[in-house]
Amino acid sequence: MSAGLRGTAVVAGAGTAGLGDASGWSELELMALAARNAVADAGLEMADIDGLMTASFSRFLPSLSVAEYLGIRPSFFDGTNIGGASYVSYMLSAAMALHAGLCNAVLVVYGSTARSSRNFREHARARAKLDELPCEAPYRPFNPASSYALAAARHMHQYGTTREQLAQVAVAARQWAQQNPEAFVRTPLSVEDVLASRPISEPLTVLDCCLVTDGAGAYVVTRADAQSRSKSAPVYLLGAGVAMTHRQISCMPDLTETAARESGRRAFAMSGLGPGDIDVAQLYDAFTINVLLFLEDLGFCRKGEGGGFVSGGRIAPGGALPVNTNGGGLSCVHPGMYGVFTVIEAVRQLRGECGARQVPDARTALCHGNGGVLSSQSTVILSTADAL
Repeated sequence: MSAGLRGTAVVAGAGTAGLGDASGWSELELMALAARNAVADAGLEMADIDGLMTASFSRFLPSLSVAEYLGIRPSFFDGTNIGGASYVSYMLSAAMALHAGLCNAVLVVYGSTARSSRNFREHARARAKLDELPCEAPYRPFNPASSYALAAARHMHQYGTTREQLAQVAVAARQWAQQNPEAFVRTPLSVEDVLASRPISEPLTVLDCCLVTDGAGAYVVTRADAQSRSKSAPVYLLGAGVAMTHRQISCMPDLTETAARESGRRAFAMSGLGPGDIDVAQLYDAFTINVLLFLEDLGFCRKGEGGGFVSGGRIAPGGALPVNTNGGGLSCVHPGMYGVFTVIEAVRQLRGECGARQVPDARTALCHGNGGVLSSQSTVILSTADAL
């Protein structure tokens, strides 16, 4: 079934709104703006949207609220929430729904006012109390940072990974952000700056951690054989996979190995490609350790070699493997969940729309989403028409 989906769906449109600080705007307003931009980019009208996928930290019934606000009545909708991995995993679900004939145009949209809204933080705290983790809550960890710090500390102990190597991830992200006018933080950053910044949870400092911003992003998925009115070239879905291992970090089977190993294997198998065929990678970088773990688990380097892999500017502008070319969650945008922006940046790169940060001749892109505390993983491989 999954192999039969290869090349059957395309991302026809993508859009963003309110990245950074959107004070005065509501979450739904930002989502509506991003949705309108994505639908228009696809050459469609909102009335053409008959599929909707969205999740939220702050809304109990997000798909119902968003559909009502947009004035649509979709025949297919899904509000499954597996954290930040949701918006990459939705690509697979959208392709299946289109293949089954349940709908014709699926809108995937996320947005929040995580930076400017006090209500967002109150909702997040209330939800955390409702979903207390029984093996960890009594110890009052500073999550999610403390959970990712455990993974970072274990990787350093087991493989000799250094703080300087982790800092290289943040520096590379900032170098990409400096070439992206949408990025929230574009000031110069050095390894020394990262190491000297305020400690958050040993061994991570504040500059090892993602931003907290406002913002919304959306993309539209249609059948590859559907007649398109978009002025932009379609971006094809070649492969997709999802996997999970745990909910609480204390139940993670191995702190240095994530379910990206499985989601990546499934996505590559469906696509018929391998890591060496990928021109650009968009990885969920909630923390610097994420990028090392995902590069290893997705097969770009061997387990334990992630620190060496990112050294010397390898993932920075001009490097052998461009990673997080918009600046990622570390320097561009991170409004609570980042996954949707991995897809948007990949689409823009494959269309050649990225200006100064454009990767020359980009034909294939890997997007990877992460949810919970390294808990759920989703991988998607996209391409231009000539890479089908």
